Amino acid sequence: MARRVVITGVGVMAPGGIGVKDFWSLLSEGRTATRTISLFDASPFRSRVAAEIDFDPEAHGLSPQEIRRMDRAAQLAVVATREAVADSGLETDAVDPYRTGVTIGSAVGATMGLDQEYRVVSDGGRMELVDHSYAPPHLYGYFVPSSFATEVAWQVGAQGPATVVSTGCTSGLDAVGHAVELIREGSADIMVAGATDAPISPITVACFDAIRATTPHNDDPEHASRPFDATRNGFVLGEGSAVFVLEELAAARRRGARIYAEIAGFASRCNAFHMTGLRPDGVEMAEAIDTALAAARVFPKDIDYINAHGSGTQQNDRHETAAFKRSLGAHAYRTPVSSIKSMVGHSLGAIGSIEIAASVLAMEHGVVPPTANLHTPDPACDLDYVPLTARERRTDTVLTVGSGFGGFQSAMVLARPEREAA
Repeated sequence: MARRVVITGVGVMAPGGIGVKDFWSLLSEGRTATRTISLFDASPFRSRVAAEIDFDPEAHGLSPQEIRRMDRAAQLAVVATREAVADSGLETDAVDPYRTGVTIGSAVGATMGLDQEYRVVSDGGRMELVDHSYAPPHLYGYFVPSSFATEVAWQVGAQGPATVVSTGCTSGLDAVGHAVELIREGSADIMVAGATDAPISPITVACFDAIRATTPHNDDPEHASRPFDATRNGFVLGEGSAVFVLEELAAARRRGARIYAEIAGFASRCNAFHMTGLRPDGVEMAEAIDTALAAARVFPKDIDYINAHGSGTQQNDRHETAAFKRSLGAHAYRTPVSSIKSMVGHSLGAIGSIEIAASVLAMEHGVVPPTANLHTPDPACDLDYVPLTARERRTDTVLTVGSGFGGFQSAMVLARPEREAA
């Protein structure tokens, strides 16, 4: 019989919500954390809004050497890891390090560190041939995203499988899905899994400006992220990290662990269609959803809530609306759907894990977070997108999905372990 995998610890670093408690408070109250970019001078850019974290690494227990060595994304992951492990009650010194692994997702790696160090070695971009003598000794770690997994592994003493998954904006879902498979197949007993990205830097903003993927709603930052709204015109860049402690169900029960949810099903597909474009029929996302439902042994009618990708671009919101209808049929119209990107922005590879955190907290509190800023629904997005205000609702089974550049489509089913499987 296949091993069942559950979440026993959660750690979150998100805009407007540092730590699980503040993160859930932001979501349940429908507040937004989007604002004018303050991390650098964004005045030359088309899109000048983002969802930033008011993060002081020293105040969160990182040493001066750790702060100097690690990119901001790695720092966020380490702090989220510490919260997740503490939340799980797991005594890391008491577990087999060779049966403990790490999987971290990231779309853009150490973008901020590389951006900052390039400015130094190129003298602000004036030198075509950079002067390597100004580079710090830890610069190599910025070039290799695997350093993220290393930093997390050091935190928990993990000596089992250690991986970085980079599949664009589905990285946060795919990293957790990969960790689940390692436990199911017997390669590990405990996995510390999640994702991190800190992409709010000139290079990232310039790239999304070039393809007009981000919103130009600069005059109203708090309401700039508008998933499923007829006035939406691009996403708001964000940053953050979410990390989970995953364990085999029977082992978690033996040690009396608090169980948030079982990761009952996961699937990922690629549309092999276009690097940034999506077909409007949502076939590939629907295929991922169907496969995840089958793996979880649940029917479409069993889904109580959908945590949408909901980026706020015209094509994405219509694409996944079509996918929900294709997979859930008439039940799609009876299922509440919401996008937390309306509140915390789009943190690229990290957002899939942050949305997993939002989903399990929705299950725990019996509250569906809203889609903020949804005042004028797009007629083509005609499902129940929980506008503006959170809704009390018991959720036993939640579907969370992601869509990423390159055509990646991922879906995960989270469920209460005591549910009756179909």
